[in-house]
Amino acid sequence: MNAFEVTTLNEFILEKQAQFPQAEGDLSHLLHHVGTAAKIVNREVNKAGLVDILGEMGSTNVQGEDQKKLDVFANDHFINSLHSCGEVCAIASEENESFILFDDDVARNGKYVFLMDPLDGSSNIDVNVSIGTIFSIYKRKSKVGEKATMEDFLQPGTEQVAAGYVLYGSSTMLVYTTGDGINGFTLDPSIGEFCLSHKLIKNPEDGYIYSLNEGNYLKFPAGVKQYIKYCQEKDEATHRPYSSRYIGSLVSDVHRNLLKGGIFMYPVTESAPQGKLRLLYECNPIAFIIEQAGGKATNGTKRIMELNPTSLHERTPFYCGSTNMVLKVEEFIKVFG
Repeated sequence: MNAFEVTTLNEFILEKQAQFPQAEGDLSHLLHHVGTAAKIVNREVNKAGLVDILGEMGSTNVQGEDQKKLDVFANDHFINSLHSCGEVCAIASEENESFILFDDDVARNGKYVFLMDPLDGSSNIDVNVSIGTIFSIYKRKSKVGEKATMEDFLQPGTEQVAAGYVLYGSSTMLVYTTGDGINGFTLDPSIGEFCLSHKLIKNPEDGYIYSLNEGNYLKFPAGVKQYIKYCQEKDEATHRPYSSRYIGSLVSDVHRNLLKGGIFMYPVTESAPQGKLRLLYECNPIAFIIEQAGGKATNGTKRIMELNPTSLHERTPFYCGSTNMVLKVEEFIKVFG
């Protein structure tokens, strides 16, 4: 490829579809709409400081968290965009208590359900720190042509047909997988298109970055505390001490560690005994991406994508990233609890 050749997201999606003659193009159409919605949310994120879209809405979401205005905008825009595409029969969002049913004739024939965290890391919005969107796509379990049901959403992560995230940072990136490796696309504002910039991303097996909120150290389980001490110990043979890097936005922390090698951790704490991150909206899609890059994602003892969800907003402890680092923290958890 010479310096003047670029592959846009839509071109890439169509090329992938062409490799499977039996494909009907419905997933490709859906992914196209995800990319378009992401560009519009990106536009609002970039101009947020210039208009009355920053700050609190004065209400809380189902998680009990203050809703930011951009949270609400991103949530509403993705819902409207995916409804109009006709491939989705229902959506579940971190911002809504129950799933949103699309009950028109076109949507009832949609083959997929869509799950999302529309604006991850929203506490960073007002201070201009990177934030993101996380999404996950499943084939529905209910009969096409009928109303979607809760069963369509309560599927293990192994059933995902696609997952991805959008990082709104110094550049805007969309990273996604359909189970055939992961690829990253950077938004070129001069042409308004996501262009292939990171082909078949591989997560290094070893890394030298650990990411977690160490302010909660006293609340962590003993095994995690011991692992942190291990990370901080000097050992030239294993390139320790490791670097501690924590942004406070799951997408941002995972994206850095995906490219550079590292581990992201959000363990249980005394105040969050089930963990804080949501299995369906955050952990499953990120786990799918990490595994497709050759990494590992676990709740400390079990593979994240094999967990059977029992509710839309179920939470779980979460460890993901470079395989050898995740295996090491699992060792400490097994020994110390």
